[in-house]
Amino acid sequence: MTEKKINHGIYGILPADIETEILLEKAEAAMLGGVKTLQLRDKKMGFKRKLKRALLLRELTQKYETTLIINDSIQLAQDANADGVHLGKDDIQDLSGIRQNLGSDMLWGVTCRADAALAKIALDFGADYVAFGAVFSSQSKSEVPVLGLPRLSKARILLPDANICAIGGIDSNNIVAIKAAGANSAAMISGLFDADDIEQRARELTKLWQSC
Repeated sequence: MTEKKINHGIYGILPADIETEILLEKAEAAMLGGVKTLQLRDKKMGFKRKLKRALLLRELTQKYETTLIINDSIQLAQDANADGVHLGKDDIQDLSGIRQNLGSDMLWGVTCRADAALAKIALDFGADYVAFGAVFSSQSKSEVPVLGLPRLSKARILLPDANICAIGGIDSNNIVAIKAAGANSAAMISGLFDADDIEQRARELTKLWQSC
């Protein structure tokens, strides 16, 4: 595991349940374009197959000194020697025990949607970052209510010291507004990985983020 580190900027969430070779190609293209945080999000595969993929991705992310976050599974994150785990709002039963289970070196983030109270509790229990969204309508999470920029800005006011990750419908057309609203990072799936040239898209998004 690399040194515990939260990277600000583009947070790439790899498309779920795609072939391993394609997954690794997309991951490498994003990292070549400057993305320093990647999340592995597999929902349908069995644990052994998930772990095999996670270990291959871990090897690749270490080559590029990129933070690897595993979605939903603390056990998978630990077995893959990942840098952290991201937990959904609906997956958390007991916030108080998560930091103890993870230890001090592993990053922990949580999806809060529009719930600033949940974010505050998670931060009090040791979460390293909190994710708000969908900020805009999202292809991958069409069922999630849209938060909007004003509520993202309000979350920043309510949580002035928090590492806030925005998610949902973010692309090159609105990423500057996301940062202006107070986000420390912008999580992206289709806005990054649907591009014909992922490396170039990553460079473009990174440049836009750094310009404001």
